[in-house]
Amino acid sequence: MQYVIYGKVIKGDSYGRKIGFPTVNLDSKTKKLPRAGVYSGEAMLDGKKYRAGIIIGPGEKIEAHLIGYSGDAYGKNVTLEINKFLREYKKFNTEEELIIQIKKDLELC
Repeated sequence: MQYVIYGKVIKGDSYGRKIGFPTVNLDSKTKKLPRAGVYSGEAMLDGKKYRAGIIIGPGEKIEAHLIGYSGDAYGKNVTLEINKFLREYKKFNTEEELIIQIKKDLELC
């Protein structure tokens, strides 16, 4: 099943930016979300489509790394299309392990 999530970009904790993978964090009213995990998909922002690594985290936290996007998206509306489940959501023991996994995830996107 394909999911479409629509929301406004809000301020997150900037951790993705700190480790080299900035994300947009969404405040979404979308009722039906997929299970927590990491997905590949596409994002539509400012009329342009980007490939995206999408994370549905605990507490229905939604964020996405838009491949090739480097602007300021705060306050803008984004539509995410989830295409494929990549892996379960998990916490990593070290930042280095997380970075290695993110690189692998984005290669699949």
